[in-house]
Amino acid sequence: MKAGAHTVRIIGGQWKRSKLPVADRPGLRPTPDRVRETLFNWLGQDLSGWRCLDAFAGSGALGFAAASRGAAQVLLVERDPELVRSLLETAQRLNATTLRIERAEAIAWMRRAAPRSLELVLLDPPFDAGLDADALAAALPLVADGGFVYVESRQAPAAAPPGWTVHRDGRAGAVRFHLLRRQ
Repeated sequence: MKAGAHTVRIIGGQWKRSKLPVADRPGLRPTPDRVRETLFNWLGQDLSGWRCLDAFAGSGALGFAAASRGAAQVLLVERDPELVRSLLETAQRLNATTLRIERAEAIAWMRRAAPRSLELVLLDPPFDAGLDADALAAALPLVADGGFVYVESRQAPAAAPPGWTVHRDGRAGAVRFHLLRRQ
């Protein structure tokens, strides 16, 4: 971890209170503790058997939280090589055997992935990158019936796409977050 870096903590599950390094990188702003706690209260604390994707993984806070709560498979997709290195080191330190890390551009990865193969997709693209709409469009086909897409952005949730409902939404400071559920 380089100078200027800090940490976030995992707030529940088997790795509760474990710290994750957060590098000082442009556009990297990990999901705040309070928002992660709300998300996993909405989803339930036990994600046993779930297959999850943390696209735009960054610090990995969302993906590690899902794995900590028992998800069977969690893939963290991140394009920044320094962040990928940090994610790999953290996964090794925690002995995170259900977690995989792949260096790739998230939207391109999602466009190639198998449809309806996941129970949860976590989307937290950099706010200033203008990727919200493209990321959501790429994520929706990946989710199985009854599954979820979590989206964090600066904007209020739009109307749910056909076949989806806005299951829950909230706001914390400048962060808007919503959980969509496939019908």
